[in-house]
Amino acid sequence: MDEGRGELAGIAREARVLLERERARGRTRLVLGDLKPASEVVGPGTSNLRELVLAQAAPGLRRLPSVDVPGPTTAEVLALPGFESVVPARAASVPLAQPLAPRTDLPQDLTSLATLVSTCRKCGLCETRTQTVFADGAPTARLLLVGEAPGRDEDAQGVPFVGRAGQLLNKMLAAIDLKREEVYICNVLKCRPPENRTPQPEEVERCLPYLEQQIALIRPSLICALGLSAAQALLRTKASMTSMRGRVFEFRGIRLLPTYHPAALLRNPGLKREAWADLQQVRELLRAGGDA
Repeated sequence: MDEGRGELAGIAREARVLLERERARGRTRLVLGDLKPASEVVGPGTSNLRELVLAQAAPGLRRLPSVDVPGPTTAEVLALPGFESVVPARAASVPLAQPLAPRTDLPQDLTSLATLVSTCRKCGLCETRTQTVFADGAPTARLLLVGEAPGRDEDAQGVPFVGRAGQLLNKMLAAIDLKREEVYICNVLKCRPPENRTPQPEEVERCLPYLEQQIALIRPSLICALGLSAAQALLRTKASMTSMRGRVFEFRGIRLLPTYHPAALLRNPGLKREAWADLQQVRELLRAGGDA
């Protein structure tokens, strides 16, 4: 019995180190996948072994409410202490642990996808746009930047981030030793909303499959969501930028870091200090490499 307790304590210590490391990286949840019941592994009478280990390793660990995911799943979602309120909600149609894969109902290369987007008429923005704005940059980029929607200059030129906000973005990238042509830049919406208004939910829903297909085809190491709309759309959350920035989230197996949109920095230069901290985090994450 004493030997078993000692082994359990050792497992708990290792688990505690893992949990603290993940929390330090900004991870807000852990998914426990298809695990055999403990009784099948170490014998009868130990069905709560995993619960005992987790209780000793992280007393504040909380189970999140169950998610309505179609199909059988044994995945369990746990929120790390202090992060219960910021775990983003996910769409019910997307299993939590499923990595992002290209959709079979959309083109399997970026050129064909851009052609399809150029003829899209899924929402009313097709009536007011000059042209669609698909993306700019390297299709093999490790860093993918996602903004909200095209503005006036982007609508005129067909390229994202070419106005004043784009010029600032170029300087921000240069500050962390990156060139614009080394990253991939796109928006949640591919058409400019009238008067640069905030995208409407139905417009985001119509356009989001195109963005997800871009991400699936590029498979970046890191996504940087520029602005609240982009972060909320990808993370399926209504959380504020204040509560999200500075933390690393996960979008279908890819690290995601929210930060301010360059246009917000032009309107409020006082935010540049926080944005610089975010940029430094982007640089460190890219240097560290690896997936989430």
